[in-house]
Amino acid sequence: MACVLLFNRLLPFSQRLTRTSLCLLSLLLSYLCYCALFPADTIMQTSGDPTPSCQRVLDHGAKRRIQKSLSCVLQPSNADASRLKSDQRPSMNLHTDTPSPPMSNLKFGNKKLPNAIIVGVKKGGTRAVLEFIRIHPDVRAAGTETHFFDRNYDRGLDWYRGLMPRTLESQITMEKTPSYFVTKETPHRISAMSRETKLIVVVRDPVTRAISDYTQTLSKTPDLPSFQDLAFRNQSLGIVDTTWNAIRIGLYVLHLENWLRYFPLAQIHFVSGERLITDPAGELARVQDFLGLKRIVTDKHFYFNRTKGFPCLKKPESSGSPRCLGKSKGRTHVQIDRDAIEQLRDFYRPYNDKFYEMVGHDFKWE
Repeated sequence: MACVLLFNRLLPFSQRLTRTSLCLLSLLLSYLCYCALFPADTIMQTSGDPTPSCQRVLDHGAKRRIQKSLSCVLQPSNADASRLKSDQRPSMNLHTDTPSPPMSNLKFGNKKLPNAIIVGVKKGGTRAVLEFIRIHPDVRAAGTETHFFDRNYDRGLDWYRGLMPRTLESQITMEKTPSYFVTKETPHRISAMSRETKLIVVVRDPVTRAISDYTQTLSKTPDLPSFQDLAFRNQSLGIVDTTWNAIRIGLYVLHLENWLRYFPLAQIHFVSGERLITDPAGELARVQDFLGLKRIVTDKHFYFNRTKGFPCLKKPESSGSPRCLGKSKGRTHVQIDRDAIEQLRDFYRPYNDKFYEMVGHDFKWE
């Protein structure tokens, strides 16, 4: 009512005002009327209980408007406010220090340092053992020889780990580098990585192994001296040249003594290179036992390739042909003079006997 009276008083003067002044005057009058109808304490709620302020508005005669006011309708009670505050608190995470693994790791695993290493010996059958054991679903292996512990040690364990395949927690990571067995520094270096590492050594008649080694080298170096010239310092006297690598590798007992300074014998498994050819399933069964794996690789996985003179893996369901080792495996050896072979057998015999005694098994290399 006061607003109407004030407007009537000012109306006679409106004709003397400009249009702009009239607009400003209208806004001023609207604001004064609004303030009269809605006191400030009903618009801005106090910090206390909101109910009294809403009640005051009702007492002032603006019942219909205040009932629609959000400040009254949506203001929670004390109990509701406490519940809302508790709901807004961040939930307690009992594992805040442990980040969740990426989904890719959950699916594909992580790269880990090897649990087991095939450390030797060259031309003993290491590639066959690796290919055969990789059939097992709980084994993953590096495809190539890493030569970390003998040639690339200065690159560090992170570099070495990067060469490994991704494995799940239940799987074993493996690699093979046959030169490890005859490298003096390797046992200490592997032990420094992990004293729990399991070691596999594929051994073979040292005379046959030396001839196989020479045959492989000859295929790459056709002008190589004869086997006898390399194997003997003086063949007529039977003096063998142990500095030639093909001969030195076959002195298994000397190399094993170095390994036993860092690893117990129970942590080293020896595979017979001869039985790997005649009974691959039997040798792989012992390898699986040594690694703590269920015997999944069995005789149903192998067949004997008469052309290569070596066992091959039967055709997988996803492949159109059987899997055999490369052309360099099972190649025909060069012919060596019979007398030279007998001289080498005489040379290796005492070393072999001591090796049999040390490992508790007679390989019958005669």
